Amino acid sequence: MIYRSKAPLRIGLAGGGTDVSPYCDLYGGAILNATISLYAYATIEPLEEAQVIINALDRGESATYDMADNLPIDGNLDLATGVYNHIVAKYGPVPSGFRITTVVDAPAGSGLGSSSTLVVAIIGVFAEWLNLPLGEYDIAQMAYDIERVELSMAGGKQDQYAATFGGVNFMEFYEGNKVIVNPLRIKPEYLYELENNLLLYFTATSRLSSTIIEAQSKNVTDKNTKSIDAMHQLKEQAQMMKEAMLKGNIHDIGRILDYGFQFKKQMASGISNDSLDETYDAALKAGATGGKISGAGGGGFMMFYCPANTRFDVIKTLERFGGSFSAYRFTERGMVSWRI
Repeated sequence: MIYRSKAPLRIGLAGGGTDVSPYCDLYGGAILNATISLYAYATIEPLEEAQVIINALDRGESATYDMADNLPIDGNLDLATGVYNHIVAKYGPVPSGFRITTVVDAPAGSGLGSSSTLVVAIIGVFAEWLNLPLGEYDIAQMAYDIERVELSMAGGKQDQYAATFGGVNFMEFYEGNKVIVNPLRIKPEYLYELENNLLLYFTATSRLSSTIIEAQSKNVTDKNTKSIDAMHQLKEQAQMMKEAMLKGNIHDIGRILDYGFQFKKQMASGISNDSLDETYDAALKAGATGGKISGAGGGGFMMFYCPANTRFDVIKTLERFGGSFSAYRFTERGMVSWRI
């Protein structure tokens, strides 16, 4: 028997950063995001040998361990070993040795939530193998606990919930790890138009998001008024985006994205830089009405809203920056698992 899972990556459309503690604990956060047809995959094959073999095919990395209740967290494939250690600690030893193979459609540091989505996929494949009674909120919270608490990786809460639930969601974040996921019923024609006009552009650079997120969190702790006020505006942006998408005011989205991008740059240093600003300005001059850097910022993917047929001019203009455009579709389903 082979056990598999996949979980979708996401694009954050509004409110990014307000899901990060301590801001969301003090003021409450709000984010609007949508999952897309890029995925993290995980496969478990039980083995007769008393070994744990971890293969990350997209990264060209592998590790082999003797069976144990706790595998080393040593900077080598820590996401997989972290999930394994958590599962064993909570549910007891697994029934046999196994090989786990993972693949992600976007590189780490891309800004699409790839690390958290991979954690969700790995939890999903273990749940399928071991028949664990986990609901969507259980999986998302477990992924958060493993990544943020046990592995001490800086970041927010939206990625785990987006990957688990799937679809277009307005998410609220409060003190005490309280999260409310509100699925939005967006008319199909609105989503088709958004897919047509929203370009996903990879800058050909990745970044270490934890550095930016740590600076953002420190600004809140230090009561940096400019940074906190910017986060308040991003929370308001999530409400604006929600209304625009539900009412079908799709061409307002570029303006709303630009509104958020200007405030996001005030949250912490490193979110943008001269190269990213130059790319952004060139896209606007070519016809885009707004955009943003995906995720924490500093690199990775950017998005641009291009009304009418301006997408073609934007694509041609950005060719000189050396990045690439990624095709995608919005998806309705979150993490799924199966066996064969």
